[in-house]
Amino acid sequence: MSPRRLAALNAGPGTSAAWAVGLASAIDGSGPALLPLPAGPSPMREALVAALRPEDPGAALESDDVALVVPTSGSTGEPKGAMLSASALIGSAAATHARLGGAGRWVLALPLTHIAGLMVVVRAIGAGAPAFEVDQSDGFDIARFAATTAVAARGAAADGLPLYTSLVPTQLLRLLDADPSAGVDLTAYAGILVGAAATPASLLERAARAGARVVTTYGMSETCGGCVYDGQALDGVVVQLDRADRIVLGGPTLFSGYRLRPDLTAAALDTHGRLVTADRGALDRDGRLWVLGRADDVIISGGENVAPAAVEGALAAVPGIGAAVVVGVPDPQWGEQVVAVVVPRDGATVLLADVRAALAAQLPPAAVPRDLVVVEAIPVLGSGKPDRSAARDLAVARHSARQGAHPSPTPASAAPAGTAAATTATTAEES
Repeated sequence: MSPRRLAALNAGPGTSAAWAVGLASAIDGSGPALLPLPAGPSPMREALVAALRPEDPGAALESDDVALVVPTSGSTGEPKGAMLSASALIGSAAATHARLGGAGRWVLALPLTHIAGLMVVVRAIGAGAPAFEVDQSDGFDIARFAATTAVAARGAAADGLPLYTSLVPTQLLRLLDADPSAGVDLTAYAGILVGAAATPASLLERAARAGARVVTTYGMSETCGGCVYDGQALDGVVVQLDRADRIVLGGPTLFSGYRLRPDLTAAALDTHGRLVTADRGALDRDGRLWVLGRADDVIISGGENVAPAAVEGALAAVPGIGAAVVVGVPDPQWGEQVVAVVVPRDGATVLLADVRAALAAQLPPAAVPRDLVVVEAIPVLGSGKPDRSAARDLAVARHSARQGAHPSPTPASAAPAGTAAATTATTAEES
């Protein structure tokens, strides 16, 4: 029997129907395994083809069980492909429906080039009904989402099924900020998965007041997307912490390795075959997981460890701030300075002095931002996650231009910022 093929499939806007057919065949074994690629010629597409080698007879697929290879770069920026088996995909979809209260209709509002969007299609296949796709040919549009929601709600009601969707925090924020005339009805959804980035507590509170039933998720391409919902592992998923407090994941939704990179696979797994993530976490007495941020994102300022996620959570509650990313910029005296890159809400004026005063009572002194960069929009990756590298470059450029004009306050000694993170971090990642 010849090795299973790996076929590339366009994952641009408007392709959900083709993906539903292709994934169904990949899962039941009647068709090739699939590799999603961005639409049209691009350096990214060329890099993925070169690294993952679809339709290359000289690079056979490692296992016939693999149904989907999801491109991911992680924190390194190096293209790699997480191989997901049919059983992992089916198990993930079933566990999601079990946690949400049963199979339902799905609205697709995320790109199919990423695991969160692909899993919406897989769940729709599991439910036996196609997903309703929001037209994102020119980006996420409030009116189109509202219109698709209305159509989907009628379809779900006719089928006697609940309605679900999956969003990133920025989308949820925009929907909550939308003018009432836009007709956005988040109460139509029995469950709204929110992941890909940390969801601020203030945003969750706004969503709850609006009647939205939000479920925060944590996971990644290597776990078929979200495998921890509202801090609790899905059925069969194992969540542990290693000695460095890095989150370790195991269970039936785990990937089968990285395409053509056994070295990366070996580096990612521990001796028990579990995935050692780059995220720091904490487990409370009830076994609930709190994600404290990426281990490689920690800022060291004046000898103190600062977890950006904790600071971002606090910033989200500051009046006038719509979105924020916290980065470290080089500083000759303190090693790194904590800088907040923020987007004002509704034309508000955001001042560094006001931000520092608001956070002083919530965070250790070392974690309070010492500089502020105001932008129109937070840079994001294709997955919807904040592009921390781009935000850091922006902060470094602006901070350097102002250096000397605004001396930084001297940090006082305090407990490491990480000790405050568990009270402010929100569990969230890929949906």
